[in-house]
Amino acid sequence: MSLIARVPALAPFQIRSFRFQWPSDLLASWAFEMESVILGWFVLVVTDSVLALAAFGSLQFLGTLISPLFGMAGDRIGNRAVLLLMRASYLVLASALMILFLADLAAPVPIFALAAVMGLIRPSDITLRNLIVGETMPSDYLMRAMGVSRTTADTARVVGALSGATLVAALGSGQAYIAVCSVYALCLALTFGVGIRRLRVLGEDQATQSPLGALREGFAYVWSTPVVRAVMLLAFLVNFAAYPLVGSLLAYVAKDIYGLDQTGLGWLIASFAAGALVGSIVLSMYGAYIRPARTMIVCGVLWLSLNLVFSWIKVPAIGEAVLFVVGFVQSFCMVPMAVILLRITNPALRGCVMGVRMLAVYGLPMGLLLSGPLVEQLGFEATGTLYSALGVVLTLAIAYRWRTELWDRTAPANQR
Repeated sequence: MSLIARVPALAPFQIRSFRFQWPSDLLASWAFEMESVILGWFVLVVTDSVLALAAFGSLQFLGTLISPLFGMAGDRIGNRAVLLLMRASYLVLASALMILFLADLAAPVPIFALAAVMGLIRPSDITLRNLIVGETMPSDYLMRAMGVSRTTADTARVVGALSGATLVAALGSGQAYIAVCSVYALCLALTFGVGIRRLRVLGEDQATQSPLGALREGFAYVWSTPVVRAVMLLAFLVNFAAYPLVGSLLAYVAKDIYGLDQTGLGWLIASFAAGALVGSIVLSMYGAYIRPARTMIVCGVLWLSLNLVFSWIKVPAIGEAVLFVVGFVQSFCMVPMAVILLRITNPALRGCVMGVRMLAVYGLPMGLLLSGPLVEQLGFEATGTLYSALGVVLTLAIAYRWRTELWDRTAPANQR
């Protein structure tokens, strides 16, 4: 018996497409994290402004507004084709940034402009990944596959953050971007091997439906399906109240609270990502035994509570330990969330609905933009307390409002 057959967590690798998709997703996520560290530190050092840092972080999520269009494009021309076009664009944009840094022409204006273009495309990458997993995986492999798929982003946050910070410190931003471009090129090559078998074919009425009509249908489905609506609201909430504190604002924590350099920032990011990676691995091994909706709610509350604790920590080593636990708990909230949507959603609307799900990510730039002035006026501690307390209260409100759909043991969202 092969190793893949013996180890449950490796079962998704029996699918040929996943054997190409996982390493290509890993490399894409690795390059994303390297760029985030390189550019985020550049913006903070050049502008010396947490407002500029928050604005830069927000630009990376501009594309959440058009994510449903990427999902609908996948429904029409195939998710593989859309993903290939997106990853080719990453390579082009990274090459432009590499030239700017090597020519010593890097400045806030061109960096912000290219980041805005990148932000229009990149947020939909996770949508296309999930859709391809949903199309190619048998139902009984889905939780394991989503857990394994999630490890690409988690692993990349460890390796990408540390390597990005190390390369900048040792070689400078221009040389670091040569490495980023190389990673994107290999990612694109592997994406050509992602072969998907279409589980559904659009009927003539759907194929000829206008994008606006399809988008309207997707929103109507989300609003009329209680469990999907609840999951969407929770997704928006954690993006607004939870991710800013352990995302882009970590650069502020590293520089202004802990007094660290870019390598120290890399370790903070890697601590969160290492916890998330362990969580994803545990889910890939034992995810078939949990009740997704209950796990999502409980771990959402724990995540926000731990964020509150982190916002008051002044010692880097303790902060890294708390970030590890935060990352672990976060996986047990976000992975079940994706699984619920893939299981519950009507397959004919899956692409559009997963695109609508990405609109919830717009809570992150909103939270970042609001956090910038709050941190400057109130401090990171008070801002973290405000965000976390609000998040806990609203998470419990969502759980109570849709308690039948989210907490009932027999509810479809809690089927193992």
